[in-house]
Amino acid sequence: MKAASPFSFPVSPALAAKLAKLGLTRDADLVLHLPLRWEDETRLTPIRDLLPGATAQVQAVVTDASVTYRPRRMLAVTVEDAGGVLGIRFLNFYPSHLKLFQPGESFRFNGEVRGGFLGLEMVHPRFAKADDATPLPAQLTPVYPTTAGLGQATLRRAVERALVAPIADTLPAEWLAELGLPGLEASIRLLHQPPLDCALAELESRQHPAWQRLAFDELLAQQLSLATARRQRKSRPTLPLPPRQQLTTAFARALPFELTAAQARAWREISADLGEPHPMRRLLQGDVGSGKTVVAALACLQAIENGFQAAFMAPTEILAEQHYRKLAPRLSELGVRCAWVSGSQRRAERTAAWQAIAAGEADLAFGTHALFQEAGSFQRLGLAVVDEQHRFGVE
Repeated sequence: MKAASPFSFPVSPALAAKLAKLGLTRDADLVLHLPLRWEDETRLTPIRDLLPGATAQVQAVVTDASVTYRPRRMLAVTVEDAGGVLGIRFLNFYPSHLKLFQPGESFRFNGEVRGGFLGLEMVHPRFAKADDATPLPAQLTPVYPTTAGLGQATLRRAVERALVAPIADTLPAEWLAELGLPGLEASIRLLHQPPLDCALAELESRQHPAWQRLAFDELLAQQLSLATARRQRKSRPTLPLPPRQQLTTAFARALPFELTAAQARAWREISADLGEPHPMRRLLQGDVGSGKTVVAALACLQAIENGFQAAFMAPTEILAEQHYRKLAPRLSELGVRCAWVSGSQRRAERTAAWQAIAAGEADLAFGTHALFQEAGSFQRLGLAVVDEQHRFGVE
C-alpha cells in the first residue's frame, strides 16, 4: 500500500525525502521556499553580441561534438547561429551527452561567457533542446536553495503545484492600506514568478515591496511569539527576588568607575524583573567591552542577597575561568562564596566544588554548560546567567 503524499499533489517517496532535507514537508513550506535569485531566460542573445564575463542565453545549432583528452578529459561541443560560433565545454558529463549533441540539433544554452583559446565559450552552461518554435518564458526564472540530487526544474514544478491553491492573507485589508503594504498572495506569487517588467535589482537587493511585506510578517510573527512566551512565563508563579540594596549597592560602590547610563538602565530593568513573582528571561546585548559582565554580576548578587544561589556559565573553559578570576576576588570581599567547576580540574577539586554547591556553601558557581550536565546539583538556584548564549547551540 502506497503511503499518502504529504502534499496536495502526488509526490514520490524519493522526491519527498529530498524535499524533507530542505524542511519542505507540506504545501505551505513550498509556498514559502523563496528563491535565492532570478535569471532572465526571457530573451536570446545572438552569438555575435556576446561579451566575456556576461551571463547570456543563446539558441544555436550543434555543428560538432567530441570527447577530447587535452588538457583533460572533456566534452567539447561547437554550436553556431546565423551570426557566429560558440564553444561549449563540459568537464563532467555522461556518455549520453555525446549522443544528445548530434550535429544539426538545436539547443538553448544559458551561462557565463568566457574567452577561450579558440574564441568565446561557455563552461557547463544549462541547456535544453529548443528551436524557433519553442516559446521563451514569460517571466524571470527563479533559482531556489536546493540539496544534492534535487534539480531546479523538479523543485520549480513542485513549487508551481503548491501555488495552485489560493493564499489567505494574514492581515486585515485596512491594515494593509494604512501600512502601505501589498497583499500576501500577490507578494508571494511575484517573488516566485516575477513578471518581465519587474525590477531585478530591487528583487535581488530585497528592497521590492513584496520582500518588505514578507519581512513585516516575519517580524510580526516573531513579536507575537515573544508576547505569547512572555504571557506564559507570567502565568507561572515563582519566588520573587526583590532588590535588597545590600550586596548590589556595596558592589557598585566598590567599582573603580560609575555605571554608564545604558548599564544603569539595563540594571534597573533586570532588577525590577527579578522582583516579579514570575520567571525572568532577558537578553542583555551589547558591544564587546560595553559592561555586560558587571550588569550580570549585579543580577547574581540580587539573587544571592535573597538567599538563593546563582550560576554564571560561559561557552568555553577559558572564558568561564576569566569571569571567575575577574569577579571572584571582588565578590569574596563582600562575603560572597564562589566556586569554580572545570573539566580540567583534578577530580578531587571538582568533587569538592560540587559538594559546596550542593550544600549551599557556594553562593555563585562559575563554569561551562557542565554546571547543568554533570551529576551535581544546586541547593537553591535562583538565577542562571549564560554568557554568549549564541555559542552554546541551544535555544
